[in-house]
Amino acid sequence: MKTTNEFISSLGSSDFESWIKVQESYKNNCFMEDIMEVGFNNNTGYVYIALDNGVQIASCFGQPVDYIVYDSETGEEHFFDHYYEALNYFNI
Repeated sequence: MKTTNEFISSLGSSDFESWIKVQESYKNNCFMEDIMEVGFNNNTGYVYIALDNGVQIASCFGQPVDYIVYDSETGEEHFFDHYYEALNYFNI
Protein backbone atom coordinates (compact mmCIF):
# COMPACT_ATOMS: atom_id res chain seq x y z
CA MET A 1 0.00 0.00 0.00
CA LYS A 2 1.33 3.41 -0.98
CA THR A 3 1.84 6.21 1.50
CA THR A 4 0.07 9.49 0.84
CA ASN A 5 3.29 11.03 -0.47
CA GLU A 6 3.92 8.08 -2.80
CA PHE A 7 0.34 8.20 -4.06
CA ILE A 8 0.43 11.92 -4.84
CA SER A 9 3.93 11.73 -6.34
CA SER A 10 2.82 8.95 -8.69
CA LEU A 11 0.08 11.08 -10.27
CA GLY A 12 0.60 12.86 -13.57
CA SER A 13 -0.55 16.45 -13.96
CA SER A 14 -4.07 15.62 -15.23
CA ASP A 15 -4.38 12.87 -12.60
CA PHE A 16 -3.43 15.39 -9.92
CA GLU A 17 -6.07 17.78 -11.26
CA SER A 18 -8.59 14.92 -11.03
CA TRP A 19 -7.48 14.23 -7.45
CA ILE A 20 -8.18 17.86 -6.51
CA LYS A 21 -11.65 17.68 -8.11
CA VAL A 22 -12.45 14.45 -6.28
CA GLN A 23 -11.38 15.95 -2.93
CA GLU A 24 -13.41 19.12 -3.55
CA SER A 25 -16.48 17.05 -4.34
CA TYR A 26 -16.02 15.01 -1.18
CA LYS A 27 -15.64 18.18 0.90
CA ASN A 28 -18.67 19.88 -0.68
CA ASN A 29 -21.07 16.93 -0.84
CA CYS A 30 -20.33 14.25 1.71
CA PHE A 31 -17.63 15.38 4.13
CA MET A 32 -19.04 13.35 7.02
CA GLU A 33 -19.14 10.05 5.10
CA ASP A 34 -16.50 7.46 5.99
CA ILE A 35 -13.84 6.79 3.36
CA MET A 36 -13.13 3.15 2.61
CA GLU A 37 -10.30 3.69 0.13
CA VAL A 38 -8.58 6.25 -2.09
CA GLY A 39 -6.57 5.40 -5.14
CA PHE A 40 -5.83 5.42 -8.84
CA ASN A 41 -7.11 2.79 -11.26
CA ASN A 42 -4.41 2.11 -13.87
CA ASN A 43 -6.93 0.43 -16.20
CA THR A 44 -9.48 3.25 -16.33
CA GLY A 45 -7.38 6.28 -15.42
CA TYR A 46 -9.79 7.19 -12.63
CA VAL A 47 -8.57 8.80 -9.42
CA TYR A 48 -11.18 7.96 -6.79
CA ILE A 49 -12.46 8.08 -3.26
CA ALA A 50 -14.57 5.03 -2.39
CA LEU A 51 -17.03 5.70 0.42
CA ASP A 52 -18.35 3.17 2.91
CA ASN A 53 -21.89 3.96 1.71
CA GLY A 54 -21.13 2.39 -1.69
CA VAL A 55 -20.60 5.54 -3.73
CA GLN A 56 -17.31 6.29 -5.47
CA ILE A 57 -16.31 9.82 -6.38
CA ALA A 58 -14.06 9.57 -9.42
CA SER A 59 -12.46 11.67 -12.14
CA CYS A 60 -10.06 10.93 -14.97
CA PHE A 61 -7.87 13.15 -17.12
CA GLY A 62 -8.93 16.28 -15.23
CA GLN A 63 -12.59 15.86 -16.24
CA PRO A 64 -15.53 16.67 -13.93
CA VAL A 65 -16.25 14.04 -11.30
CA ASP A 66 -18.54 11.07 -11.75
CA TYR A 67 -20.40 9.43 -8.90
CA ILE A 68 -20.28 5.69 -9.43
CA VAL A 69 -22.38 2.98 -7.81
CA TYR A 70 -21.60 -0.71 -8.34
CA ASP A 71 -24.62 -3.01 -8.43
CA SER A 72 -23.41 -6.33 -7.05
CA GLU A 73 -26.54 -8.13 -8.27
CA THR A 74 -26.04 -7.26 -11.94
CA GLY A 75 -22.29 -6.56 -11.93
CA GLU A 76 -22.91 -3.18 -13.56
CA GLU A 77 -21.53 0.20 -12.67
CA HIS A 78 -23.93 3.15 -12.76
CA PHE A 79 -22.59 6.66 -13.38
CA PHE A 80 -24.26 9.80 -12.05
CA ASP A 81 -23.57 13.50 -12.42
CA HIS A 82 -24.61 14.36 -8.86
CA TYR A 83 -23.93 12.77 -5.49
CA TYR A 84 -27.60 12.78 -4.44
CA GLU A 85 -28.47 10.81 -7.61
CA ALA A 86 -25.96 8.11 -6.67
CA LEU A 87 -27.38 7.94 -3.14
CA ASN A 88 -30.90 7.65 -4.52
CA TYR A 89 -29.86 4.58 -6.54
CA PHE A 90 -29.86 2.60 -3.29
CA ASN A 91 -33.40 3.73 -2.47
CA ILE A 92 -34.95 2.26 -5.61
